[in-house]
Amino acid sequence: MTDPRITLIAGPTASGKSALALELAERTGAVIVNADSQQLYADLRVLSARPSAEEEARAEHRLYGVADAAEAWSVGRWSRAAMELLAGLDGRPVLFVGGTGLYFTVLTKGLATIPDIPVEVRDAASAAFDAEGEAAFRRRLAERDPAAAARIEAGDRQRLTRAMAVAEHTGRALSDWTAETTPLLAPGSWTGLVVEPDRAALYARCDARVARMVEAGALDEVRALVARDLDPALPAMKAVGVREFAAHLAGEMTLAAAVEATRQATRNYAKRQLTWFRNQTPEWTRARP
Repeated sequence: MTDPRITLIAGPTASGKSALALELAERTGAVIVNADSQQLYADLRVLSARPSAEEEARAEHRLYGVADAAEAWSVGRWSRAAMELLAGLDGRPVLFVGGTGLYFTVLTKGLATIPDIPVEVRDAASAAFDAEGEAAFRRRLAERDPAAAARIEAGDRQRLTRAMAVAEHTGRALSDWTAETTPLLAPGSWTGLVVEPDRAALYARCDARVARMVEAGALDEVRALVARDLDPALPAMKAVGVREFAAHLAGEMTLAAAVEATRQATRNYAKRQLTWFRNQTPEWTRARP
């Protein structure tokens, strides 16, 4: 029997999922729990389009802005925090809201505990992909992990080489590792909804969001991040807009060029999210704002 207490609301950036969640929370008294890897970071309120202070005051929001940009939260750390939070809510309705597909995967399917793959093994798989080409590489992967070779989309170099590296290093198929998972939410205990606008409308919303970010202080936010001289490999430093606006602040491009580059990067990100949710959550209900 489905428990209406737990609702998962997913979707690409700028799709309107946060507004929908807020509307539902005000109506039902639900707690909104962040399921977006960038909105975890306190330093990214503007660039991650985190709910405003006024919006957070209208309903209880949790796991928003809880991490410093110098930290690197893994999906494991997020999932532990989310489940501890869920256990303490005493039966109140909960809305998990965000655009990070892996967070929803660990909630509904679990996450495999795969041994760390040495960098030299990963590099070797990448080099083999480049040398052989995708078709030949995929045929070779099919001998080691036929399920992964069949499942991974054309052009997804990252997942293809990851599957090969796991098979090469562990002697087991990545598909076998992932089969040994337990979802954090029991089957039937949740409902899933994907906010999926028309693509043209979504891209227009992405462009408008970037303009609002600039007006809301995105440059000041990036300036403060750059001043901290953080490792560029940290998740917060990889947020869409950080590299582009940092280049403008360094005098490497005009503001107009930085805005356009951020718009393009945002549209590309939204496209990847749309594809991911269509492939990974086909059975979830769709909402078209």
